[in-house]
Amino acid sequence: MTAPIPRDIPDLPAVPGMPALFASPVPATAVVAPYRRPLTAAYRLLVALVAAAAVTVDLFLGSPIRVLTYFTIQSNILLALVMIATARRAWTARRPVSPLVTGAALLYITITGLVYHLILAHASSPFAMTGGTVSGWQAVTNQVLHTVIPIAAVVDWLFLTAPGRLHLRMAATWLLYPMTYLAVSLGRGELILPGTPGRYLYSFLDVERHGYKSVLGNALLLGLAFYALSVLLVALDHARPNPIRHRAKTGFRLQPPVG
Repeated sequence: MTAPIPRDIPDLPAVPGMPALFASPVPATAVVAPYRRPLTAAYRLLVALVAAAAVTVDLFLGSPIRVLTYFTIQSNILLALVMIATARRAWTARRPVSPLVTGAALLYITITGLVYHLILAHASSPFAMTGGTVSGWQAVTNQVLHTVIPIAAVVDWLFLTAPGRLHLRMAATWLLYPMTYLAVSLGRGELILPGTPGRYLYSFLDVERHGYKSVLGNALLLGLAFYALSVLLVALDHARPNPIRHRAKTGFRLQPPVG
């Protein structure tokens, strides 16, 4: 026979050596939640709307298909889309857009401004576009797309974007689009009959006037200049101070987990 089970079982003694749980020394106020940046979002949205408006006016003033083939138009459209995406991230305090994309948009719009002012609109340049004086709304959009928007993009990068996000390995990837644009432009010129106005959109790519040897030489020099510009942007991005440093009251910040 087995012994009966007692009704009252005594409490087991505490296991020695178990450490007591202490309260966390980190106060709740030290955990900083992601913060919204409404002014940055408003600025970027304004830049996107101005670029989109200028592109829209150009589409109405000229042939939409031809207008869309310009590097200027394509770079401004890309910048407008990136500005909208980054404005939404700044408004909702979400993670920023990939620097591979934002850096590409910055590089292309910078190329647009520099090529226009140093080559196409410069009186002493052998490739100056002197096909006629631009006036009216076209003159306004011309300055907006080649001057106002590039400056606005650089201002956003310098004063509203955290530094150190661009990397040298991105520079070669950014050049894929200009190389593709060159190939498409030359292929487009071959499909259009010789003597047709606007066969080549940019004078330094005009094979009919300069020949393939000179055009490819110009493209090589521009490609090297674009790569040097991209390296310069990366170097400046790591050398410039942080204009948007967010300081917590406790002096430190706990980062959210990645994923």
